[in-house]
Amino acid sequence: MKKQLTLLALVAGLSTGGCATVLNGTNIDYAADTDPTGADIVFLGGLNCTAPCEVELRRKDDTRIDITREGYEPVYVLVQSRLAGSTFGNVLAGGLIGGVVDAGNGASNRLYPRPLMVKLAPLGSGEPALLLDADGEIISTVDEHNDEVRADVAKTIGNDLAEYTPEEDDTGGE
Repeated sequence: MKKQLTLLALVAGLSTGGCATVLNGTNIDYAADTDPTGADIVFLGGLNCTAPCEVELRRKDDTRIDITREGYEPVYVLVQSRLAGSTFGNVLAGGLIGGVVDAGNGASNRLYPRPLMVKLAPLGSGEPALLLDADGEIISTVDEHNDEVRADVAKTIGNDLAEYTPEEDDTGGE
């Protein structure tokens, strides 16, 4: 009887593993928009659209999004895949195996920023492009955001695409 209960508990734990995979999936609908609308948006990997638009991206992949529109400064935004706060609850409820499955396939991640809303800077204005939240409120400049996530995103998309130059450490090495 004790062995049967142990086996039943094991099967129950394995069957609930990967809760985020079941609930969220490994891909996510990603909306992108600009102010003014109509900008050309090119995602790393070749997806492209005209703002406003929505594409499907993998939750676990950092990416770069290049934005151009006639009369405005070209800009790019680094999108970071971050571990969602619900991951720890998933591990508690679904067990370690579920947490490992979800972490491995990215189902427990979210993309930041999401949605992507960028206020473009007019050519020659000297103004910075701005990153906006879903309500149109300013989060930061695009450059400030990119600087914040650049080193982490460069680990997956590469230093060149992230425009990242590793600083030398205190020992004189890189």
